Amino acid sequence: MMTPNRAYYSQRTGKNLGTPKMTLEQARRMFKARFSGFEDKGFFQEDLGKYCPDNRVPGKFGGDVDGAIFLRLNKTDLWPVDSHWENYSEDDLFDIIEFLYDHCSKGVESHYHDYYGCGAHYTKFDRKTGQAEYRTAMNEFLAVYDSGYELSDKGEVLAKPEAGFEDLMARPLASVDPKNFDGQVAAARRKFLGRHATSADRLDAIRDLAAALEFIRPEVEKLLTTKDAGDLYQIVNRFGIRHNKADQQTDYDQPIFYEWLFYYYLAAIHASVRLMEKEGKLPSPLPSNDGFDDIPF
Repeated sequence: MMTPNRAYYSQRTGKNLGTPKMTLEQARRMFKARFSGFEDKGFFQEDLGKYCPDNRVPGKFGGDVDGAIFLRLNKTDLWPVDSHWENYSEDDLFDIIEFLYDHCSKGVESHYHDYYGCGAHYTKFDRKTGQAEYRTAMNEFLAVYDSGYELSDKGEVLAKPEAGFEDLMARPLASVDPKNFDGQVAAARRKFLGRHATSADRLDAIRDLAAALEFIRPEVEKLLTTKDAGDLYQIVNRFGIRHNKADQQTDYDQPIFYEWLFYYYLAAIHASVRLMEKEGKLPSPLPSNDGFDDIPF
């Protein structure tokens, strides 16, 4: 069992306040150690199978894990991990972390095979619990790798939010409309924090949030004064985000302003939805198959 996180001597006394930054080599080693631990506990048996001294026990992939990875990632030389982890690029590392998240499950029923110390053969699995434990283990080192990343509960490696905005990004948001609102906000978060997000991607994310806020504008205007409601929609229109007009401001530092606009609109959306929820203006939850139903933002 891992010890709980706490501040040690030099941190408590203010002598070690720097934020650690892990190199790719260190991140690979951390991943390998954690992967081996999960593999030893049978977390990949259901899909990827298990080596047995009597005979390899195939998982859902029928024993051809390398072929499955090639079909899904269009890459070779990632599997087995023991043979390739030292040569992983950053993209390789993140790809294999995501792939293993999708195919991770905790064994809950087994029989023990003692031949040459083979160990447990699991027959029943809990995927949700397995993925949660795997995600926690990966995030312990992803958080301090380079500029900071996290494995989301959808199994995607994303850049961590700016310091101070973590609670806003993680705060649950009540459902308004699965297609025209919930999905827009979810897509914006994923797009803005994508590990390869470009300025164009971040601009699209801001537009998604603006569209989501526009969707609830009629209800927001009923709850706020005309001036307050109007202010919510002025900024995005003045900075050349949604339209191209001669009176719009376009000469600004994009990285700085895009971050400000993204978090500004996300905060505005949360405040607006909370007001709607307080006043009983939210619709009854509707069934949805768009894949965004349980995303907590």
